[in-house]
Amino acid sequence: MSDAVKVGFVPLSTAPRGIVVAFCDDTLRLGGATDKALGGASDLVKRAAGAARFKGKDGAVLDLLAPEGIKIQRLIVIGIGKGADLKDKDFLKYGGTLAGKLNAGTEAVTVLAELPAGPLLPDQVSSLAAGIRLRAYRFDRYKTKKKDEEGAVSANVSIAVADVAAAKKAFAPRSHVTDGVILARDLVNEPPNVLYPEEFAKRAAALRKLGVTVEIFDVPAMKKLGMGALLGVGQGSARPSRTVVMHYNGGKRGEQPVAFIGKGVCFDTGGISIKPAGSMEDMKGDMGGAACVVGLMHALAARKAKANVIGAIGLVENMPDGNAQRPGDIVTSMSGQTIEIINTDAEGRLVLADVLWYVATKFKPKFMIDLATLTGAIMVALGTEHAGLFTNNDDLADKLLKAGQETGEKVWRMPLGHEYDKLIDSQFADMKNTGGRHGGSITAAQFLQRFVNDTPWAHLDIAGTAMGAPKSEINQSWGSGYGVRLLDRLVWDSYESKSDSKAEKAEAKSGAKA
Repeated sequence: MSDAVKVGFVPLSTAPRGIVVAFCDDTLRLGGATDKALGGASDLVKRAAGAARFKGKDGAVLDLLAPEGIKIQRLIVIGIGKGADLKDKDFLKYGGTLAGKLNAGTEAVTVLAELPAGPLLPDQVSSLAAGIRLRAYRFDRYKTKKKDEEGAVSANVSIAVADVAAAKKAFAPRSHVTDGVILARDLVNEPPNVLYPEEFAKRAAALRKLGVTVEIFDVPAMKKLGMGALLGVGQGSARPSRTVVMHYNGGKRGEQPVAFIGKGVCFDTGGISIKPAGSMEDMKGDMGGAACVVGLMHALAARKAKANVIGAIGLVENMPDGNAQRPGDIVTSMSGQTIEIINTDAEGRLVLADVLWYVATKFKPKFMIDLATLTGAIMVALGTEHAGLFTNNDDLADKLLKAGQETGEKVWRMPLGHEYDKLIDSQFADMKNTGGRHGGSITAAQFLQRFVNDTPWAHLDIAGTAMGAPKSEINQSWGSGYGVRLLDRLVWDSYESKSDSKAEKAEAKSGAKA
C-alpha cells in the first residue's frame, strides 16, 4: 500500500520535538497542557497571529518556523473556530490539514491532541490519525524521478494524548478502514496495462490472508451460469473477463448476509460506440466500484466486523475489436431477460445485471448495495460532491444518508419510478441498455432494478466521487477510494454500534462494582 507515514501515540506529558502541532480556538486560546509543554506559547501565538491575520477560524493554519524561545523546529497551529459541536469528520479534516502542511518532510512530528476545553477523546484522536494517513497518501510508484515536494510524507508522527491505551484501542479498527481506502485508491490509480481483469482478480484473492473466502469465475464458468450480459461486454477484449465473489463471515452462524457489488470495467473505450479520445485515459478508473468493494472487504475482515458479508465484482475490459459487441445485438442475461444493445458504451449496467442477479438469487441477502462509475449524467445532476443514491427501500436510504453525513462521503437520493421504464422498453427484446439523453442516471438505475427481485437494494452512482473528484483535506489522489468509509460505517451502524454500546455499559458497571 502507498502509505509511508507512521502514526503512533505518546502521553500528553511527553516533551514535544521536531515539528509540533497544536490547536486553538477563535480567541487564540491553547489547551493548558499544550501551553505548558510549549513553555507559555500563547503570547507567541497571539503576536504571530496578528502579523499573519490568523484568527483561529475552523481549519485555518498558522505556521511558525523556528519559533522564538521554544526548542522546536516549527510550530503549526490549527484553528477550530468556536470549537462547539465538533464531529469525528472535523478531526479527520484537521488530520488532513496537518498532513498537507508537512509536505514531503521526514522530521519527527508531535501533535498535541488537546483543545482549549481539554484533551481530545479517543474517537477524536482516531479520526485525527486517520486524516493524517489519508492525506499523506501518494501514488508515485511509477515515477523514477521525484521532485522533493512531490514525495510522500515519510515522517514519524507522534500524537500526544491523555490516554495512550484508549487511543490505540480506538484507532485499531479505524486504521484497518484506512488501509481499505488506501487499497481502493491503489487499485483505481493503477494503469490499465497493469490492472486488467485477471490481475484484479488476483489482487482480490489476497484477501484470503484475512480469512475471506474468494471464488473466481473464469469465462467458461460464467458461460455455464448464463452471464450473457457481462460476457457480451468483454468479448471484444484480448483480456478475458472474471467475476470474483468474496465471503466474510464475522456475524452469527447462519445469519443472513449483506452484500456489496462493484462494477469493474478495468478499461472502457466505449467499445464500438467508441468514446472521444480526449481524457479517455481516465477510463482506467471505471472500476472504482469494484475497487471500493475490495477495499471494504479488506476493512471489514481486518477489523473483524460482526457481520456476514458478500462482496462481488464483475471484471471486464470494453474494447472495440472484430469480436466486440455491436449496437443492435441482443444478449440474454443470467436472469433470462433479454437486452437489446443500443449503445456499447452503456456497458457497466450489463456487468452489474448478471452479478446482481447472481448475488440476489444465490445468497438472498438482507440488503445489497451496488457501486458503479455508471453515468456522466449523475455528474451533470450532482457534480462531484455527492454520489447518486437510488433505492427501492426507504429504511436503507435513511441508513446510507446517515452514514454519509457521519463520514463526509455524501449521497443524495434520486428518484425511481415506473414512469421511466418506457424509456428503456425495446421493440425487439425485454429492454434496451440505454434510454437516451434524458434522465440518464435514472434510466440506468431503472435497468438495474430489474435484476434485484424483491431484495432491499441501493445503487450508488459514484462517477463523480470515485475518480478525479476535487482534491480535499483528506485526499489529494486522483482515485479517492470513495465508498469504503461510507459502507464500513453502514455495517457498523447496522450491526455493531448497539452491541459495542452495551459492552461499554457492562464494562463501566463492572468497574463501578469493583
